[in-house]
Amino acid sequence: MPRTVPRTVLAALLAATALLGVCAAPAQAANGQIVLFSTELQPLNVYQNPVGCQKLPPTAHVLDNLTDQPVMVYADPFCTIPATLPVSGLGVLRPGYGSHVTGIGSFSVPAAS
Repeated sequence: MPRTVPRTVLAALLAATALLGVCAAPAQAANGQIVLFSTELQPLNVYQNPVGCQKLPPTAHVLDNLTDQPVMVYADPFCTIPATLPVSGLGVLRPGYGSHVTGIGSFSVPAAS
């Protein structure tokens, strides 16, 4: 005699699956700005809603993450070697934070999916 699943269990599973689908948000590109300070003699570099890997200019000094998502900071120009950051550790710069960088580095932001 085969076992059957009670209707209440089946209904609960369907409701949980539907709720999970509603709550899962798709990944998006970062909204906001990455602001890069180089020297007092140069204007700020502003990257509006940045996407992908961005090489830093040779005179880069401070990078501020004014986006709504974490940004990865790298010690090389090809976005492959994460930089060591004092607050968050290996490569991750949280929204609202800044970090000293070098002109041989780069940064990347999540791409839209």
